[in-house]
Amino acid sequence: MKTIKQFRFYTLILFLAIIFSCTKNDTSTYRFKLHFITENYKPFNFTENSALKGLAPDLLKEVCSRLNVPLDVKVLPWSDGYNSALTTDNAVLFSTVLNSERKNLFKWAGPIASIDWKFYASSKNIIGLNSLDDAKKQSKIGVIKDYSIEQYLAGQGFNNLVYCSDNIDAFTKLLNGEIDLFPSDAITAEAALATLNKSIYMVEPELTISTDLIYFAFNKNIPDDVVSDFQKEIDLLKSSGFLMTLTNRYLNTSDAPGPIEIYTEDYPPLTFRDNTGEITGFGTDLVREIMKRNQVYSEIKLSLWSNGYNLALNNPNFCLFTMDRTSIRDTLFQWVGPIGTNTTWFYTKSGSGINILSIDNARLLKSVGTVSSWFSDQYLRSLGFSNLVTNSDPNVLAVKLMKGEIDAFVCSGVTFPDILKKLGYHVSDAVPSISLMSSDYYIAFSENTPLATVNQWQTTFESIKSDGTYDAISQKWFQ
Repeated sequence: MKTIKQFRFYTLILFLAIIFSCTKNDTSTYRFKLHFITENYKPFNFTENSALKGLAPDLLKEVCSRLNVPLDVKVLPWSDGYNSALTTDNAVLFSTVLNSERKNLFKWAGPIASIDWKFYASSKNIIGLNSLDDAKKQSKIGVIKDYSIEQYLAGQGFNNLVYCSDNIDAFTKLLNGEIDLFPSDAITAEAALATLNKSIYMVEPELTISTDLIYFAFNKNIPDDVVSDFQKEIDLLKSSGFLMTLTNRYLNTSDAPGPIEIYTEDYPPLTFRDNTGEITGFGTDLVREIMKRNQVYSEIKLSLWSNGYNLALNNPNFCLFTMDRTSIRDTLFQWVGPIGTNTTWFYTKSGSGINILSIDNARLLKSVGTVSSWFSDQYLRSLGFSNLVTNSDPNVLAVKLMKGEIDAFVCSGVTFPDILKKLGYHVSDAVPSISLMSSDYYIAFSENTPLATVNQWQTTFESIKSDGTYDAISQKWFQ
């Protein structure tokens, strides 16, 4: 009997010890104290009836719950919050765009959303922008200090910027005619106008400027393993569909960031959007086949090349295809491939009488069209060309060539025939005068993408080549 009582006693002690241990672990606070800072920027983060709401706060609450992090959030005007996050050792600022100006100022966890910046004009004063140069000619463009788009426009040489206190102030000024344009994303624009009891149809999107990815920005003094903990939880919430649910709720879209952001451009037949709206092409088929075999899927997004290229330079876990691998780019990215070979030519208009005999001869032309951020533009600049006319859209430059507005257009032999056909011209309307270079093109990954991810894609691509799938895809697009 004594033995049974002792057994029961020790069992009870052990049971209580287990309960105490579990309770202690479940309620223990996180090892590092964090101070969170945000602004009112509906629908990403905003206060309503004294409660903090939005996609970012709801996601943060779940992450903090999983990590046992006390949720201490201070709502400040953006400029104050941004400066505080830079100078406060334990500060985390959200929702924050990662760009080249900020990349090395913070540590980053995300992305949690993306936004397309567009110039908005009043519907009563539609301007009809076709380029950033058109926007520079306007009298007044509203911006908010320290916003990523303000930094971008300032870096692009805009000297017609007028500073507004917030989005509501900016749209008020836009509707009152105090400014001509204001850069915003569609969701934020609609939310700001709703606050003013105005309709989104009272403004008109004029021109897409760029795409930004949104993160939690950690002060540089916060330990790397803390940032890593947040990143792991965010990735899990992406995989579980939690972030998608928040994206549907707050942004009215299913366009939530995946484990890898994958961008491409309109560059037929390698990548393009067909008549049904589907993104397709030789490179697209290869990327989709790799994702299928790896049992990981991310949505492929079509963008201007300059936009995708800048995103790939700054953001981790970012894939951009197809990209020529050159000496200038070699150390800036990680590479999967090569998936093909490309020759770039100086094209002239048939019957123009312009005959390019050498690179030095091309340097003497009045004007040579190049696509900004294409390898050919970078290479010619490195050779000291000062006669370049650039545009982010190759179609614009092809039209300029056909109208005689430029003497030559530097473009790849793979895609230029398709560009001409798309614009209603015949392949024989342009002549490849002299080749600039031949190079292999690849699937490119940003520098900070984990090497294991890149290696897995390379291994899968090699299996696609070895089992005949690569040849079948090539025959489909290049026969």
